[in-house]
Amino acid sequence: MFLQRIGNRGLRLGTLFERAAARHPATLMVLDHDLDIAPDAGRRLTVGEMADIVTDCATRLRKAGIRAGERVVVYKSEGFDIMLLACAVNRIGAVPVLLSPALDGATATELVRRAERPHLVTDRAKLDRELSPGVLALTRTVVLTTGEHPGTVPLADLGGDPPARPVAVLADRPMLITHTSGTTGTPKLAVHTARSMQARYRPQRAAVTPLIRGRETVAIHVSFVHSRLVTALAIALLRGFPVLVLRDGEPGHVADLFARLRPGILEAHPNAYMAWEGLADDPRGPLANVKLFSSTFDAIHPRTVRRLLGASRRTQPLFGQIYGQSEVGPALMRGFTRGRAPDADGRCVGMPVPGMTEARVVSRGGRPPSADNPGFIEVRSDGRIVTYLGERERYAEQLTDGWWRMGDVGYRTRWGCFHLLDREVDMIPGFGSSLAAEDVLFTRLDQLAEVVIVPGADGAPPIPVVCTKDDKPLDPAAWRAATARLPAMAEPVHWRLDDLPQTATRKIKRLDLAKLLSAGADPGE
Repeated sequence: MFLQRIGNRGLRLGTLFERAAARHPATLMVLDHDLDIAPDAGRRLTVGEMADIVTDCATRLRKAGIRAGERVVVYKSEGFDIMLLACAVNRIGAVPVLLSPALDGATATELVRRAERPHLVTDRAKLDRELSPGVLALTRTVVLTTGEHPGTVPLADLGGDPPARPVAVLADRPMLITHTSGTTGTPKLAVHTARSMQARYRPQRAAVTPLIRGRETVAIHVSFVHSRLVTALAIALLRGFPVLVLRDGEPGHVADLFARLRPGILEAHPNAYMAWEGLADDPRGPLANVKLFSSTFDAIHPRTVRRLLGASRRTQPLFGQIYGQSEVGPALMRGFTRGRAPDADGRCVGMPVPGMTEARVVSRGGRPPSADNPGFIEVRSDGRIVTYLGERERYAEQLTDGWWRMGDVGYRTRWGCFHLLDREVDMIPGFGSSLAAEDVLFTRLDQLAEVVIVPGADGAPPIPVVCTKDDKPLDPAAWRAATARLPAMAEPVHWRLDDLPQTATRKIKRLDLAKLLSAGADPGE
């Protein structure tokens, strides 16, 4: 295997803030919310103060009886302290299992069960409103970040011990467990190591280093339980970049903060960028100082890329797209500039990073993969997780001689660029690429906030589900013009964006949406 592992001692989560503070102790971190685990700390903290919070929290968790090698599920209300808790858990040698606050209680309870008698860090709100009463019997200890509940221990009551020193864990042992998106059922629990996380960090650091000179404020709005947050923080903090952490992605709120703090780098999921297109029209210029837009793990609509780049007043802004997956990390990368219009090849998700990742397309039916006969996209990377917790056979099914099947279909051009056409499970026979059709509709209809094409029931034409800006009615004439020369579809169904079934990273659960439509569900049900 050509991929390099030389010098990879691992990205250590438990000491990340401590190491960053040793280099740049006064670097500022700004939050748009208060921390449940440090309610009096405020929203403007130095990296050194964040490191102290991690150490204090680790000391309290150790006092609760958590020991090295044990699993600790973190399932609490939304906040950056989810990541701080993960660092604290790892600091004492235990393994954090991060569950999105957006998961329903039944799913969260099932994942707690799959973690095999873990400790649980949660809060009173989750116990009262989400988790089933039987969850306490599935855990060793339950620690509450806020509130009180019989049979649990408040984190605030666990002070008084000497500070916890970091516990060294081998780089190939489990360090962090996150869950997959859950677009096709109950999420899987992905097991990361310090070495696999470092392998994800390297290509992203290598891509950013030549682009950014000096210090730029980094604004981050990604799921607090996503593995991407670890590498995004490491890149920013270890270089001493000020960081703005957003919990609330509402465009008006984001515009206010960006207009005041002027970030130079943005890190967000594709659907967040789609929601922020309107910031390009804000007279305050909230995107004016952005040098680099970084989008993770999914392709993004060309219209969004064009509008965001056009809103920057930097000389050569770049939109960096990373294609990857929770299981393998970043696999393919590409960049867009103002002079390189994305409209002609919006389905291109980039190329492998030399020496760090590999990719190939495998035939589905014996014929060479092409735009008309897409094949399975497979990736090889040292950033791959080591297993699915409790589902080793399911993990092995996706591996072939070290190649990981991504679950997407596409093809590779003569220039080496990989084009993503559809998720394997979302393919609509005889229709072509639904993602490419959605790109076309976005380009032709500025009023769209989202469009998702799903299969019709019993062989009926595919159904386009549309969401519009401000939920205004769709213009029928504009729709007919936009769908000209596209494959035949049923009449569009208009839903509110918030009513679509979504994952923690706001990906649309297409299979769930198709089931709702076939069952005759009304929007909002």
